[in-house]
Amino acid sequence: MFVEPSPNKNKSPERKGQIEVICGSMFSGKTEELIRRLTRARIARLKVEIFKPSLDKRYHEENVVSHNENSIRSTPVNFAGDILLLAGDCEVVGIDEAQFFDLDLADVVQKLANQGKRVILAGLDMDFEGKPFEPMPQLMAIAEYVTKVHAICMKCGDLAAFSFRLSTSKDKVMLGEKESYEARCRKCYLEDKK
Repeated sequence: MFVEPSPNKNKSPERKGQIEVICGSMFSGKTEELIRRLTRARIARLKVEIFKPSLDKRYHEENVVSHNENSIRSTPVNFAGDILLLAGDCEVVGIDEAQFFDLDLADVVQKLANQGKRVILAGLDMDFEGKPFEPMPQLMAIAEYVTKVHAICMKCGDLAAFSFRLSTSKDKVMLGEKESYEARCRKCYLEDKK
């Protein structure tokens, strides 16, 4: 169970950096949890900056938007390195759809945490083929906290950890929603993958 760091008024203003990863399948609530943590950081009067890959324009050009239509302002970026330049003096960095960033993201996140920033990332841990979705494995390995969230299988109602692609496209990156993907448990995923 993840326990959010609590601000302690008696401590010195110097902050310890840390990395938190929220992962799971499509429709598991990753972005919802990211928005919740970032909103709480803002309530604590921390300076928050949020980033998403510029290629993700499914719901909004700039905002990070969950499937439940909760949203938070963000800055779209093309490369992970751009986050280092734009994070500035913020205390908390949020990154959505981490799997769509280049492999430099792990180094960028390490640098941010080493600067004393709390870095919270959300992303798919597996692609539509059920394989680890880079750079998520590296991010989970270097994180202090990893939260795996689950969806509900759209075929049988069990817990789902897989993103089943409904189309025949073999492209690794294919943006889509309920028309393109379903959350599946392992059994239902394997039955229809054949």
